Amino acid sequence: MSAESGTRAIIAALLANLGIAITKFLAFLVSGSSSMLAESVHSLADSGNQLLLLVGGRRSRRSATPEHPFGYGRERYLYAFVVSIVLFSVGGLFSVYEGIHKIRHPEELTNLLVPIVVLLVAIALESFSLRTAVVESNKVRRGQTWVQFVRRAKAPELPVVLLEDVGALVGLVLALVGVGLAAVTGASIWDGLGSIAIGLLLMVIAVVLGIETKSLLLGEGVSPAEVEAITAAVLGVETIERLIHLKTLFLGPDELLVAAKISLRPDVSVAEVAAAINEAEVRVRAAVVVGTIIYLEPDVFAGRTEPAPDA
Repeated sequence: MSAESGTRAIIAALLANLGIAITKFLAFLVSGSSSMLAESVHSLADSGNQLLLLVGGRRSRRSATPEHPFGYGRERYLYAFVVSIVLFSVGGLFSVYEGIHKIRHPEELTNLLVPIVVLLVAIALESFSLRTAVVESNKVRRGQTWVQFVRRAKAPELPVVLLEDVGALVGLVLALVGVGLAAVTGASIWDGLGSIAIGLLLMVIAVVLGIETKSLLLGEGVSPAEVEAITAAVLGVETIERLIHLKTLFLGPDELLVAAKISLRPDVSVAEVAAAINEAEVRVRAAVVVGTIIYLEPDVFAGRTEPAPDA
């Protein structure tokens, strides 16, 4: 469900941004507005980012190989991280540079009605893209706040599109304010300041995306609530006395590795150990919502200290 929702949101954002990028650039050619050029580059960078997310999703579905025995699920994290770099460098740095250039070398702006109309149309299109991302996110958000969803989502596509769309809408408003003030006052400095504000906004969003996707690349486990569910599933097997140690790791948004050391009753046979492990695996797979690879190691507790179960 999360992959399908993410793909729909990405395609909606891609179509909107391609159309917006073209109209913004035409408006820049007509008016000479720095904010319009910054916004056109912003939309072009967003379009490239959405293509990267689609490529990452496709490559992540490749079958496992001897060299990559757990598959390629983390490619989605890698491409999302590249998106944050593109957004920072192409979108943010270029917009700040263009704004500073406009302030240091002011040029007369012409036909400002054109970029204003284009910005209003772009706001409507971006609102449609954001609405699609919100609708698809609500299908998998499961009661989390939006901040929690962005920080905890294991599938990176929806948080990326959400932040890009919110940034695009705020950037459009900033561009509209800059162009509007330039039109009212006749001073192009407002247009340059608008471009700088857009660039700084994009940098902030890129840094947030970079931090979150870096954490996913390094490897994240399940939430404390899911640790409790896995623990309860394992201890629900009659012959398992104790969960000595538990580690979890997302191999990709849709696949989880669960490794645990368990203590069984001392009187069980080898056949009963195998049956207990098989039953525990079935229970764990029923307790979590993603595909699961499980390794359970039987051991004797003997009262020694072990790390507490964690994610």
